[in-house]
Amino acid sequence: MGLRDWLGLRHELPHRRKLVLTVCSFLAPLVLWSIVSYVPWIWHPYIHVTDPGGVDYFVSNMDVDRDVFAKEAANMVKAGLKPPQGRRANPIYFQPPHAVARAFYTAFTTPPLLPTEPWLAESLGHSIRTIFLSFVISSIFGLPLGIICGAYRFLAKLQEPFIEFFRYLPAPAFAALCVAILGIDDPPKIAIIFIGTFFQQVLVIANTVRKVDPTLIEAAQTLGGRGWRLLWCVVIPAAITDIYTDMRILLGWAWTYLIIAEMVGTMSGISYFINQQARYRHYDNVYAAIIMIGIIGLTCDMFLAWLSTVLFPWKRRARKAKASPQKRPADKTPEPVACEALTKVQGT
Repeated sequence: MGLRDWLGLRHELPHRRKLVLTVCSFLAPLVLWSIVSYVPWIWHPYIHVTDPGGVDYFVSNMDVDRDVFAKEAANMVKAGLKPPQGRRANPIYFQPPHAVARAFYTAFTTPPLLPTEPWLAESLGHSIRTIFLSFVISSIFGLPLGIICGAYRFLAKLQEPFIEFFRYLPAPAFAALCVAILGIDDPPKIAIIFIGTFFQQVLVIANTVRKVDPTLIEAAQTLGGRGWRLLWCVVIPAAITDIYTDMRILLGWAWTYLIIAEMVGTMSGISYFINQQARYRHYDNVYAAIIMIGIIGLTCDMFLAWLSTVLFPWKRRARKAKASPQKRPADKTPEPVACEALTKVQGT
């Protein structure tokens, strides 16, 4: 097997190789993080004071710049006093992997410093609810509008120029207006995420719908398909799998607006937790909370990817056929959804 085939240029990678590469994609950053954290001569720009010696403003467990520490140590030697002692350390905002791993447990079990502050689980639940509501509202309006714009050129020209213009406007720019109109609680946060995803959603889905095989539409028209029946029975079934993939990607897009949205009005959710932990200099909890957002998002995406194999089993069979080209039949059989759609149109 040549290098190109080994890299997966023409064929799917073997399952074991894909699994190894997936593990390496997470292992490589972790190894780099560990090297920078634990190997003293890699970075470590500070000295962690273990004994202040004769330096009056040094205290134990204090982090001092290496140049300052060396200067003060030299001054103590010249003055005949005890020089300070310490070890090289990274800044407090750069926590090592073991501290972050420990924070995954302690962040859930340690009560907040103030009784009015929410626990981490409560903050995560609030953020997930905000994302869910925002994306559902965006999809209720964006999904049908995107399908209509993709199917009908007249409506596309009527709607898309303004949407193209509006999507370049940064969603956080509307924060002051959202607070003035919707108040300081959750509604402006939902509005920010809605603005950040709705316009992109319409354009992405419209572009996906335009990729439907035109011969399929012509065949349906030959069989008598017209108007909304053609859209509902042919266009949507032919594009539904790609629309589902687009929705998965757009859901991840919504997560990227979460932190900004939660800082609008009354700060809440995981953004409030991160801000408070940074204020208390508990940066291990900050890293843990950020990683938790990624874990939740990735887990949700993996679940939706698995769900697609249940909802669209013909796609799974198509991937298997591509992975085993020698077993693939010579003729290209239309997807079951397309065949069923043409049957429905013919029946009308």
